[in-house]
Formats: sequence, structure tokens, C-alpha cells
Amino acid sequence: MLLPVGISFYTFQAIGYTVDVYRGSVSAEQRFWRYLLFISFFPQLVAGPIERSGNILPQLQLPARFSYERAKSGLVLMLWGYIQKMVVADRLALLADTVYAQGGALGGWATATATVLFCFELYCDFSSYTDIARGAARILGVELMENFRSPFLSQSVAEFWRNWHISLSSFFRDYLYIPLGGSRRGLARTCVNTMVVFLCSGLWHGAAWTFVAWGLLHGLYLVCGRLTLPLRKRLYTALRVPYGCLPARLWRTAWTFALVAFSMIFFRAGGMDAALSMVRSLLRPGAFPGREAVLAWGMDGPDLLLSAVCVAAVVLCDVLRRRWGSLSARLLQKPLAVQWAVLLAGVLTVAIFGMYGEGYVEKPFIYFQF
Repeated sequence: MLLPVGISFYTFQAIGYTVDVYRGSVSAEQRFWRYLLFISFFPQLVAGPIERSGNILPQLQLPARFSYERAKSGLVLMLWGYIQKMVVADRLALLADTVYAQGGALGGWATATATVLFCFELYCDFSSYTDIARGAARILGVELMENFRSPFLSQSVAEFWRNWHISLSSFFRDYLYIPLGGSRRGLARTCVNTMVVFLCSGLWHGAAWTFVAWGLLHGLYLVCGRLTLPLRKRLYTALRVPYGCLPARLWRTAWTFALVAFSMIFFRAGGMDAALSMVRSLLRPGAFPGREAVLAWGMDGPDLLLSAVCVAAVVLCDVLRRRWGSLSARLLQKPLAVQWAVLLAGVLTVAIFGMYGEGYVEKPFIYFQF
């Protein structure tokens, strides 16, 4: 079937607007062209973020005046988006695509490595589109919502979903979870509502059993997390380990990432048979592969090294963002010479390490398919 570009995103925006007007949260827009502009605003039309009428429509009513500072801030955000896409995401895809095309035949170590790299590929690919969209909109005088807040530093799957694809998760919370009763009707109903929401989230990504399994896994994670939280806290007390100490926080972060990464096998695999084959390969990892075996995974030595540097840089940026807030805002507070030096370094990074040119097959943004 041929579907209009971005149909799932602008449909959700139209649903949100309709429900908000019905609830009285926002007033109905009197000018039809302004409503059309809200629905079809081009920077975020294709892959989000899924905006709310209460955020965008008031901004569209303001006079559009060019601001040099706003334009500069938007261009910095767009540059970071290009770095994430062209330098990080598309490079990590080399290994992830090669391993997943074999459906687990390359062994458990290859599956584990490809799955971890795919997590960062998906994050940087989708975050890059969001940052480019937010930057372009900012130049035009419109501020779009933030869609990611260092999700891989989350200490629980519930926290992960508060920081990952925020516009979608908040949409399901406000327009499905809460109307179903949310957490107001007892523990059993809360668990059922959670499973319904994540089943719908899986189906939103695609009508395939792999997406259903991915959604139900995350629903199961949240239900189990809610049910076992008192037990886990008692365990920390029994072991005399402070719940907020650094080792405990690092353990929870690593465990959350492992759960999310495991679910991504179903998200990325081409079908349920391939996904189950890759899961079975994880259970039989075998001996650690040698250099020749690793090079058969789709990357040469320099790309493997650069990929490790890219992943470390993404994690470092997220850590600094958690500590300092917006890095682009902090950069623009520095002396002009520092700003230009960092921006020039960013442009050179794309020019030197970006994935493009002869022999390279262009990779569209992953969320274009949703």
C-alpha cells in the first residue's frame, strides 16, 4: 500500500487537537489555514516530534520576526543532528545491518555487538532527525518539544520511556493510558492498562509480530518493575546498599540498558523467525571471536575503532547534558572564538568522518518507515 508521507505523525497531531478541543484544554482554531499549518508544519511532518496544539498554535499566532541569536542556535542544533546521523548512526549501521541480515548465523557475540550498536544507531538516527527538525523550526521562530533526554542513562524502563520518544510516549499516556483509568483503579487495572498501551505502541510501529513482541516486552518490563519495586528496595536494605549510591545507580542503568537492548532484537529483526534465531544465538555465544571473525561482521578496523569512539562520545554528551542541561545553549554563552572553533570542528567532523560519497548507499532516517 502507498501511504502519504508522515501519515502516522500528523494523524496523531490531529487526534490530539480534536481531543484537546473536546476537553476544553485548548480553544478551537478559528483560522483554517493556521490549523493546516499546525498539522503540516514541514520540519517535523515526516518523523515528529508529535506536537501538541497547545504548544504550536500560540506560536503560530505571533508575528514572525527574524532573530540572529535564534537562527544561530537553530543551526548549531542542526549541525549536531547531522553529526549524529552521518558520522554515528550511518556508521553503526554497517555492522548492525550485516549481522542482522544473517539472522544469528554469525554467533552470539556478533548478535550482542550488533544489538548494542543498533540501540545507539536508532537513538542517534531518530534524535538526529528531531534535532534537525527542531533547529529548522527554531530558525523560523517556532520551538518544538524535546523528544529525547539521555534515555540510555535511565535507571528503570519506566524512566527510559519518560526520556525516549517523549512525544509518542506522552501522547499514549495522555490520550490512552489516562482515559483507560491510568493508575487510579487499582494495581490489576494499572497493569492491564500498561499492557494495552504498549501493545498499541508496538502496532503503531508496524503490523508485524516482531513489533507486537517488542511492545509487549516493554509492557511486561513496566508491570514487573512496578510489582517488584518494594521487594527490590527491601533487598537493597538487607544488603545494606544505599539505593542512591553510585554502584547501585550504575547497576540499574546497565540492567535497564540490557533489557531495552534485548527488546530491540525484535524491533530490528526482519521477522519473528529471525528474531528468535538471534535470541537463540545469544544463549550459545561460544568462544570469543578472533580478529578475522570480527572483521566479517561488516566493519574494518578503523571503522570499529571510530564506532567505539562515537558511542563513547554519545554517552559522554548525554552525561554532560544530564549535569549541565543544553550543551548548545552553553556553547553559545562562550566567547565568539570558542563558538567558531567548536562549530568548525563539527563541520570538519561531518566532512572527514561522515558516511557519504562514491560507493555509499544512502540510508534514510529509520523512523521514515513509521
